[in-house]
Amino acid sequence: MNYQETTAWMFNQLPMYQLQGASAYKKDLTNTHLLINHLGNPHQNLKFIHVAGTNGKGSTSHMLASVLQQAGYKTGLYTSPHLKDFRERIKIISPDNSGEITEDFVCDFINSNKDFFEANDISFFEMSVGLAFAYFAKEKVDIAIIEVGMGGRLDATNIITPLVSVITNIGLDHIQFLGNTFEKIAFEKAGIIKPEIPVVIGEYTAETKNVFLAKAKENHAKIYFASDLISNNYPSDLIGDYQIHNKKTVLQTVNVLNEQTDFQISQKNIESGLLNVVKNTGLLGRWQRLGSNPKIICDTAHNKNGLEIVLNQIKKEDFDQLHLVLGVVNDKDLDEVLPLFPKNAIYYFCKPNILRGLEASILKEKASKFELTGQIYNSVSAAYNTAKESAATNDFIYVGGSTFVVAEIL
Repeated sequence: MNYQETTAWMFNQLPMYQLQGASAYKKDLTNTHLLINHLGNPHQNLKFIHVAGTNGKGSTSHMLASVLQQAGYKTGLYTSPHLKDFRERIKIISPDNSGEITEDFVCDFINSNKDFFEANDISFFEMSVGLAFAYFAKEKVDIAIIEVGMGGRLDATNIITPLVSVITNIGLDHIQFLGNTFEKIAFEKAGIIKPEIPVVIGEYTAETKNVFLAKAKENHAKIYFASDLISNNYPSDLIGDYQIHNKKTVLQTVNVLNEQTDFQISQKNIESGLLNVVKNTGLLGRWQRLGSNPKIICDTAHNKNGLEIVLNQIKKEDFDQLHLVLGVVNDKDLDEVLPLFPKNAIYYFCKPNILRGLEASILKEKASKFELTGQIYNSVSAAYNTAKESAATNDFIYVGGSTFVVAEIL
């Protein structure tokens, strides 16, 4: 199979949460251990940073990779989901030759192991994790930053022993899998805390702090609360308001690496790394500017915590009329997120082109109950193009509601 055929097989033949939702979620790590043993345990020869959290995992992971690159380290970066191409999930961020995993490696890996995947019902996410570990081992990276897919305790990435564990924050997302309280979700995220491995907490609440402290104590793991310990005065090319918290998390993680490992990262490396995250890593969709006059911003924020910050940032913008291109997936709690949106905006309701996409007509009907008004469009691109045609020079267009909406317009 060529690359297109290989990725089509991966997406269409195997269960994947992004497409199917609950049916793709597995309740233990049995298959992951089976897979990683089959691959020869490539993770055993790698050094890791493990990153979990409700929001900010991707930004934090990319910032760390950029800083480590500036310090001269060949860094593996595994994140999810991708926006345009599957290979965005697995990258080498290196001073010499950065780039995404090659198409040939993806094809060879899948074709060589396809019979095993089918015989053992290996999920899309499990095989992606195995692919990342195999690639990073082959490339002999100095360190690999591994972003949790969902949760932590039962996530396929949670077979590693990192140099440091990172939990960015806790919000009410994926409650059908992780629990419907901050404490329950914090417990799942805290599952990445390992015996005697330091853990950095980005943000916490009274409810979640006790969960983290208890898990760290149980594992004799030193715990750092970045929001309390770190002052942040570093500029970055990631300019969303929420990046303030992520930068603190990165800075505390770098401090741990400098103090407790052989890695050496200077202030100059930190400054340059934070200023060049997009250039160094290719990160997309974080308060990303797509146009001027009218100003157009897209962002992958998709749950209450993330959207609150983004929508507050929109309020700070200077514009005559606000236009929102909005689409969501069908498991989103609309009663929780729709009240956050402004009533004095023009809405362009659309459905992201995935199985889990919520029909635009349902989204419009639900939005009307919160006095959010607009028209239905048969695709994200149609909604986006109409917004651009309708907006005046001094207006503001925001595109979001779902990672998949952003992916379709990039």
